[in-house]
Order: sequence, then structure tokens, then C-alpha cells
Amino acid sequence: MAQKKNRTVKISELKNYIDLNHQSIDISRQCELLGLSRSSYYYEPVGETPENLLYMRLLDEQYLKTPFYGVARMHAFLQNSGYSVNIKRVRRLLRIMGLETIYSKPKLSKENPEHKKYPYLLKGLDINKPNMVWSSDITYIPMKQGFLYLTAIIDWYSRYIVAWEISNSLDVSFCTETLEKALGKSKPEIFNTDQGSQYTSNIFTDILKSNNISISMDGKGRALDNIMIERFWKSVKYEYVYLNEITTGAELWTGLNEYFNFYNNERLHQTLKYKTPYEIYTKN
Repeated sequence: MAQKKNRTVKISELKNYIDLNHQSIDISRQCELLGLSRSSYYYEPVGETPENLLYMRLLDEQYLKTPFYGVARMHAFLQNSGYSVNIKRVRRLLRIMGLETIYSKPKLSKENPEHKKYPYLLKGLDINKPNMVWSSDITYIPMKQGFLYLTAIIDWYSRYIVAWEISNSLDVSFCTETLEKALGKSKPEIFNTDQGSQYTSNIFTDILKSNNISISMDGKGRALDNIMIERFWKSVKYEYVYLNEITTGAELWTGLNEYFNFYNNERLHQTLKYKTPYEIYTKN
């Protein structure tokens, strides 16, 4: 028992050495150099006060219903729901969650003006087979005592979730590791994302280029450009996240793993003529 306690203290101390803003060494590599497992760092929920977590949960649910609401309307929504909260706090919480008023979709990944932007390649495109187009995004996941972020890669044609991961950091390695995991299974002709810094970074785009994958990016402020992943976020939140009181990162990972297995292999989709994503993804 004493040995286990000392190990816990050691991990806690090691986490203090992680530099979120290091310019040349990403968080995943820092964990490796410190002898700290990636999951023990990434799966620890980001803390907030119970009051703020309640507001964030309500704002998250309302956003799925009215993604066009800005700060003023979200503030009015909370006020009309009986919560006395000032607009400055609402603005700060929306920023943490990645829901900024100047955009019509979540912007958890901030743009970097020094990174190259790529054109949107999906307009008018007939997506008629698996692995023709994959897309990815990041969303906020509310928990009982904090929150984490979720990224996923979806195949547009089949709605199949190729890979996913959770993290308490928006470090680029969070996304590149998910991409590498997906590419270990197959690869698309086109990969579509928003213009966030994780996706425009050379680390991420170089992986796509080295695999001869065409890069497509949403137009600024165009939520519908990546509609498949946006619809999936609504499904995972209403069908799993909002139905459970999730406490730890490990619990969230286990629950999401079960949900993704259900979503890919059992959940019938009307748009797929009541087939599962797995059936459509593997039919050829």
C-alpha cells in the first residue's frame, strides 16, 4: 500500500514539469522523457467549479439545439432558465469550450496565421465509396468534476468512426496520434478538417502529404463544411455523454469505447438504409 501511495505522489509531481507551451517538444514527448504514461496525464479531467461546470453543461446542450446563438443569446438563455450569471462569465466559459461567437461552429482549435491553409475540396463532390473522404474535429466533453476533449476521425460515406482519442490538452500530438492510429487501418483519398492550428500544423499536414492524401479545409465560419462529424458529436453526446455521470478519464475512455463499438457495429442509421457503419464501411 505504501509503495502504491509513493507512486501516486511521484506521478503527481512529474505532471508539474509538463510545459503546455513548449515550442519544440510536444506534450506526448515530454511525458515520454519524464517516464510518465501518456494516459496518466491526458486522461485527468480539467477542473472547474461545480457552478461553472453546470453552466458549461447547459451551454453545451443548448449549442447543439441552437448553434447560431452567440454570447448575448447564450447569456439570455441562462438568465431565462433562472441562473444569475453575468455575461463576462458566459463569454469566458464559451471560450474554454471552444464556442466563439464569431464562428458558427466550435473552434477548439485556434488558427495560426503562420500555417498554410488549404482549399475546401468537398463542394459538389460525389462521395460514393468508403475511404474516399475522412474528416476530423475536436469537441468538449462535460464530466461530473471537470471536462476533457474528444477528437474523432469519421469516414464520410459510411459514418464509420475510424479512430478517436480523449485528452485534457489541445496539444497537436493529441490529433496526430489519432491520425496515425487511423492510418494504421486504412487511408482516405481526401482528409477534411477546420483551419485550426492542430490541423494546419506542419506536423499534422506532413503526415497526410507523406501518405499522398489530399488536404481539404473548411471555409472560415462554415459549420456545414464538416457536417458529418458535427452530426456525430450530437449523437455521442445525446446517446452517451448526457446520460451518464462520468467522473474519471479512465471511466470516460471505457464508456466511449463501448459507445463507439455500439455506434460502428450495432447502431442502425436511417441514412444508411438501416445498416450499420461497419457494414457499409467494409462492404467493398
